[in-house]
Amino acid sequence: MALTGGRIRLDHGHDGRVAYLTLDHGKYNIVTMETRQAMADRFAEIDADESVQVVVIRGEGEHFTSGGDIPGFMEMEPVGFTDLGQNITAPSRSPKPVISAVDGYCFGVGFELALSTDIRIATERSEFALPEMRLGMIPGSGGTQRLARLIGLSRAKYHVMTATRISARQAGDWGLVSAVLPDRAALDAEAERVVKTMLGYSPLALRTAKEVLDKGIDAPLHSGIELERKAYAMLRSSHDFAEGVAAFGEKRAPKFQGR
Repeated sequence: MALTGGRIRLDHGHDGRVAYLTLDHGKYNIVTMETRQAMADRFAEIDADESVQVVVIRGEGEHFTSGGDIPGFMEMEPVGFTDLGQNITAPSRSPKPVISAVDGYCFGVGFELALSTDIRIATERSEFALPEMRLGMIPGSGGTQRLARLIGLSRAKYHVMTATRISARQAGDWGLVSAVLPDRAALDAEAERVVKTMLGYSPLALRTAKEVLDKGIDAPLHSGIELERKAYAMLRSSHDFAEGVAAFGEKRAPKFQGR
């Protein structure tokens, strides 16, 4: 267990195969500039650790995070904002599947962090928002672009330009989150269920699926299908594919090795 300067706790579970990143900075888990860099640093460690197969991001206490350190924005030179989103959106570049388990507030840069993960689950009391318009600014870490791709341009324009919150129920109906749970205990249980499901699959197949989905979504359909076809062919030559087929025939659980 380690608590970085950016107030992000890193724990491991399931014999080191799962990395848990916990935002831990006061009641609202404020995301400072230091926290942003700490997120990138932790993902650099996780991505280099071959034993880690799945990542879970969550918030300590009552809220995932209420967003960034607002006064801190004025301490940074304007030129520094040109690549601001590169650190907090590290989950999107990680080759490993990343789950965000949201409880309570998920605002501003915290929402952008969640949007950069692969799977989002939330409690019924959770609320999502990009409130930057209230400060005379716009989301700057992928919020406008990722939200529009997930819920549609019209809805994204409304919620970005009016800074209106999205309820957990709306998020579930729109597919912004994959599951809405009654409370924190149920949220944690669902996160573990998804983790255990993924741990039963080939790490190589999971990484390949993430890459194909992410790269194909912005490509023309025929290009996406070609990418999928070539990725499928690549997996055909892997140990895990052969093991999965053999295990199916022998009616046993497969022993995937990620190669």
